[in-house]
Amino acid sequence: MFKNLTIGQHYPVESPVHDLDPRLKIIITFIFIISLFLIESFWGYLIVAAFLTVTITLSKVPVKFVIKGLRPILLIIMITFIINLLMTPGRVIYTLFGFIKITEEGLRQAGFMAIRLTLLIMGTSLLTLTTSPIILTDGIESLLKPFKRFGLPAHELAMMMTIALRFIPTLMEETEKIMKAQKSRGADFESGNIMRRAKNLVPLLVPLFISAFRRADELAMAMEARCYRGGENRTRMRQMKITRVDYAAAGIFAVYFAAIILFKIW
Repeated sequence: MFKNLTIGQHYPVESPVHDLDPRLKIIITFIFIISLFLIESFWGYLIVAAFLTVTITLSKVPVKFVIKGLRPILLIIMITFIINLLMTPGRVIYTLFGFIKITEEGLRQAGFMAIRLTLLIMGTSLLTLTTSPIILTDGIESLLKPFKRFGLPAHELAMMMTIALRFIPTLMEETEKIMKAQKSRGADFESGNIMRRAKNLVPLLVPLFISAFRRADELAMAMEARCYRGGENRTRMRQMKITRVDYAAAGIFAVYFAAIILFKIW
């Protein structure tokens, strides 16, 4: 289950998408999320799917690896689909058990919401798949730097966000190991109703929290041993620069976003 999680993982390979400026990729990802919530037609989602297909191809990240990241959230997508299908009022097209009504608007809304969540996960996962944690930290810090004059700790905030993303796969792997260890001792996490399954997961929390605190303490000691003192007077081996490739990527994304706006207006 958790081994399929790709959020927070980096896929190291040489590609035009990997070489883009991290600040540009963060901004593009943020606007991409906004564009998904502007779409109200099938053709709009078709444009997003075409844009993602081209981006994944240029990134040289295997399509199977990107799709694998959808498996952990399939349950969330299904629940969202069912809720929108049954709770959206409109013209009734089918009645189940006399009181469950499926409407045409509900079917449309449920389908669009499922597609939106799928494209959202695929698009946002490309940010971490094509950007190493160190470069991502520098990009976030650079974007937050103008807010330092208002007292915002840009470097510390960027570091915390990146560490959180970096340790998502590690904690999921740790959870998988704990579950297997407890299953070997007779624990049952699969039988019973939803409430019983949730109750059976409680014994996982104590060892998981202990492991998380231990890793946090080890990371803090390692940073102190390397004389880490925050972002003050810190130099970088690689300076971020906007290149022609970045301008070209920004232009292509501007065309994509303009197409989404046009479909929204029409």
